Amino acid sequence: MDEKGLGTLYIVPTPIGNLEDITLRAIRILSEVDIIACEDTRHSGQLLKHFKIIPNKLESYYEHNEGEKAKRLVEQMMLGKNVALISNAGTPCISDPGYKLIQEAITKKIKIISLPGASAFVPALIASGISIDNFAFFGFPPHKKGRKAFLQKVVSCEMTTIIYESPYKIKKLIDELISLGCGERKCCLAREISKIYEEYIRCTVTELLDYFNHKEPKGEFILILSRK
Repeated sequence: MDEKGLGTLYIVPTPIGNLEDITLRAIRILSEVDIIACEDTRHSGQLLKHFKIIPNKLESYYEHNEGEKAKRLVEQMMLGKNVALISNAGTPCISDPGYKLIQEAITKKIKIISLPGASAFVPALIASGISIDNFAFFGFPPHKKGRKAFLQKVVSCEMTTIIYESPYKIKKLIDELISLGCGERKCCLAREISKIYEEYIRCTVTELLDYFNHKEPKGEFILILSRK
């Protein structure tokens, strides 16, 4: 509680694979706060149990209820309660819910503390071997509406670009990039970051398509595409 009697909102990253990636500070914050807001209470409950954290209160906070829950959580912080926001894996707000809660907290002048920690695209970018002086994070492509415009922005970007994609759609994405003239661009496809089968495929976009013509895509993918 601050000098005005308001609580604090903590943005807490959680492991994306290896549980040892959590920080001591994250464990302490999750042990101390009044409420932990999470995407899936069962999933997060197992994580907390692993670290012997007994939460004071777990509340679901996910894409389809975040507007309503953001207001309710901010009301609790206005009463002096401290809240930690976590996602199922990685850092909240990076292709995960959290934006609306942060915006609501800012509006009510609630203190926000964002902890450093796990995020899949940072280690993928660093290990890619592609220039990272300037880069742009695009997240997941839209499924249908806006997809063409999204990909046009990616291929015309004059910085290294980062895209998330599922194993079910990665070949389609590669096909689309080739059709937009990116076949000879250097790329790195990172797979299963911080997990047992972590892997990096460094090649051109066309060579990447050939790779998947002989091997079934599995795992969670991060595509690092060299600049235009």
